[in-house]
This record gives sequence, C-alpha cells and structure tokens, in this order.
Amino acid sequence: MPDRPLQPSPPDQRPVWHPDSLAARLPALRRRTQLMAETRAFFAARGYAEVETPALVPAPGMEVHLAAFRSEFRPILGEGSFPLWLRTSPELAIKRLLVAGCGPVFELARVWRNGEVSPRHSPEFTMLEWYRPGAGLDGLMDETEAYLRAVLPGSVSHGGITTDLAAPFERLTMAEAFRRHAGGLDILATEGDGARLRAAARAVGIAPRGEEGWEDLFFRILLERIEPELGRDRATFLTHWPAPQAALARRDPADPRAALRFELFVAGIELANAFDELTDAPEQAARFAHDVAERHRLYGEGWPVDQDFLDALAHGMPPTAGIALGFDRLAMLAAGAATVAETLWLGGWPYGDATG
Repeated sequence: MPDRPLQPSPPDQRPVWHPDSLAARLPALRRRTQLMAETRAFFAARGYAEVETPALVPAPGMEVHLAAFRSEFRPILGEGSFPLWLRTSPELAIKRLLVAGCGPVFELARVWRNGEVSPRHSPEFTMLEWYRPGAGLDGLMDETEAYLRAVLPGSVSHGGITTDLAAPFERLTMAEAFRRHAGGLDILATEGDGARLRAAARAVGIAPRGEEGWEDLFFRILLERIEPELGRDRATFLTHWPAPQAALARRDPADPRAALRFELFVAGIELANAFDELTDAPEQAARFAHDVAERHRLYGEGWPVDQDFLDALAHGMPPTAGIALGFDRLAMLAAGAATVAETLWLGGWPYGDATG
C-alpha cells in the first residue's frame, strides 16, 4: 500500500507554519520555554543532575499496550543490519545510570508512542522523568506536589474543571477509589480473575460485556467510573494499583496484591505515572517474559526482552522512586491552552493544525 500523503490544512484554516498561526501560539510557546527553565532550576536546587539518554534503542519499553516506531540500522560498509526503535520512555536507560551510581537525575526526554493522537496527546512528545535513589512513594508524592506548586499558577483549569493547587493533594488508593466510585466493588479481591470481577461488577450494577477479561473490565470501570471523579477541586494521587498493572513497580509489602504505583490527576487530566521501582532482577525478568508473550498474543508483533537492562538490574540498583510526567500536558495547563498542539512549535501531528 502506498504511503498516504500528508493532508493540506482546510481552506478556512492557516497552515501551522503561517506567521499568523505562530503568532496565535506564541504566548503558550513562551510559557513553555519559561516552564522548561523553571523545571531545570527546581531540580538543580534539589541536587539533581540533568541527563540525556539515547532515543534510538534496541527495546523501546516493555509495557504490553504501547506501540513503538520501528527503524533499522544499516551499516554503510558490510552487512549486519538490525532493528532499532524510538523509545517510548527513557526509563530503562536512566535506570542503567542509577546502577552506575549517578545519583538523583532528571531528563526532559523526547519520546514516541505510535498511534496515539488526541487533543491531549501527540505521537511525538516530551516526557519529564526524574528518579531519586532512597526515596519512597510518599517522598516522591511530596516532591511532585512541591514541583507543581513551583511551576504552575495557584489554580489551573481545563475543560471546565478548575483545580486549586494550594489545597493539599488527595492521596487515594485504588481500592478506596473503587469502593467510593464503583459501588463498593473490592477490586483487589478479584485481581487477575476475570470471572470473579465480572460477578463483582454485576453485583454493584455494572454490566460486563460478554466474557470480558479482568484487564479490559478493570480499565473500563476505571475510565468510566473512577477517573472522571479525580483531580477536580484538588489534585489527586491514585495510588496502590493492582499488581498486574505495575510492571516495573515493587509490590506493597503490606498487601502484595497491590503495587507501589501512583498516577497524578490535575484538572481532570492524567498528568504523571510513578513507581517505587522494582529492583529484583529475577522478578523483573519474569514480568518482562510475560509481557513479551502477551504483546505477541495480542498484537502479533513486538521486540525482545531488554537483556542488557536486566543485567544492569542484577548488578544492583539502589532503592529508588521514579516518575514520568507529560511535559506537553503540563505546558498546556501552565498556558491555559485547550490542546497540547497549542504548546508545540510546529503545532499538531504530523505538522498539522494547532487546535488538536
């Protein structure tokens, strides 16, 4: 099938490179530039080093449902070409640096995720990730709260939802979120058991769709019942996810059914995802093997386990908490923009309009 040509802008809309189009975006773009400077100052003041890790990698990330952009290395002389991928996150690279003893680090990383396009997401975007050895999930939530207050105004709005960032951020476990917003459903009691979750859902008036599996039904309830209630009047950390939904996080020692993971919601937007990082190499290897097999089962394609990362993890990574925050979405909130495209120098994807 031939490549589909890029579509021109509609006749009543100026192309993204037009001076009037750039002028309309310029206030948001200047706010984005200021936000980058403020971010670097915040982390420098806390003893973090800024790093740059490779964007073209042998394994772009191990999450089952992330699609990646494939490339290929072709030596100019001789044979031996092999596939490479644009990273979906700098996480696996940064953790190698943690093994090497780099201390607390952050990266404003350009990353790619294939197929994801919306007013809040572009397939090519900027991810802010930071990792602090010795920190736990609570300490990372404290630091995340301080960071947002340092770089955002006192309140932010999006889609008619206004969040007061001066108010203490809510810390809500996944178990309590399901009890509160999904009719009292005990999600951890059903972990991984599709039949049990379907029965529990029916009991609280949520109709499963046929033989819907545990993961599909979990996410449907999460998206339909839980997430719309989060990050509204105040920001929300949604913590302690079911262990199968946290592939690189440690299990909670107090309840191994849950993993030490949180997501952050502000003005109704999912803004960040964080782990108390798994450092056990054999357990991580088993999870990776499962993820590779599951990706092939669901999508018929993928990439192998990142063995070099597992070797590094076996060498020894210090206890660490780390977070990935969508910087384009943060810029959207900082600038009061309606879409992330308004905060990008060349607008939407690919080189499209700046209205999403």
